[in-house]
Amino acid sequence: MTAPGTQIQRLLAIMAQLRNPDGGCPWDLAQDFSSIAPYTIEEAYEVADAIDRGDLDDLKDELGDLLLQVVFHAQMASEQGAFGFDDVVRAISDKLLRRHPHVFAQARADDANAVVQNWDAIKRQERADKGHTDASALAGISRGMPEWQRAAKLQARAARAGFDWPDPAPVIAKLHEEIAEVQVELARAGDDPLRAARLQDEIGDLLFVCIHLARKAQVDAGSALRQANAKFERRFRAMEAIAHGQGTTLHALDLAAHEALWAQAKQAEGEPEP
Repeated sequence: MTAPGTQIQRLLAIMAQLRNPDGGCPWDLAQDFSSIAPYTIEEAYEVADAIDRGDLDDLKDELGDLLLQVVFHAQMASEQGAFGFDDVVRAISDKLLRRHPHVFAQARADDANAVVQNWDAIKRQERADKGHTDASALAGISRGMPEWQRAAKLQARAARAGFDWPDPAPVIAKLHEEIAEVQVELARAGDDPLRAARLQDEIGDLLFVCIHLARKAQVDAGSALRQANAKFERRFRAMEAIAHGQGTTLHALDLAAHEALWAQAKQAEGEPEP
């Protein structure tokens, strides 16, 4: 088996040649950090999808695709004289050593909660050392992540500061309250100039509480939503297939027929109607 370091060097050499103005790839040469960023995010989701499907062969490929994104960004930074791949590896290695003093130094952390508390304290100190003056418990949460994920991060940080409901029951009560407020806005006259802004605000509150409920139930909201999306896609495709087998299309059917097909699709998966 080839040593891992040898394969990393091979990958770095391939990426350097792709970005070489003398004989490199025109597409790769045309990219910059901003143009590659969406692919980086997409590849991270592809990794999560492979994990959800339990496909380890695919996971191997998707992790390679994600690693390529790191190598691509590092190569572009190296061309600008900013940093290289070795600097990226050194930075994360140093960070892991620094944030795990209970493993690599003399600190103690007897359980996972203590590890998280230590981690947060070290991150706050790191921000202070860099001159960041924001001392809030919410400081440092990236604005570049998907908003559902940022909501979960904000809530988790607030919870660690003591601002949280004790269990899911009051969250469910709040969920009902937010649904009622959405219903009020939906009932307003459509020509109200502020209706759209208020409705967006209320639906945002509703989504925020849904994320909170998932967190209190110890359910990963992203995984839950991916599962729901997959379920919807699977059943919708089944509806299309049933309609096609009946010599028609979904466009040609009314709502009642759609609901009947949806029920068939659910029953085919072994989920009976309530």
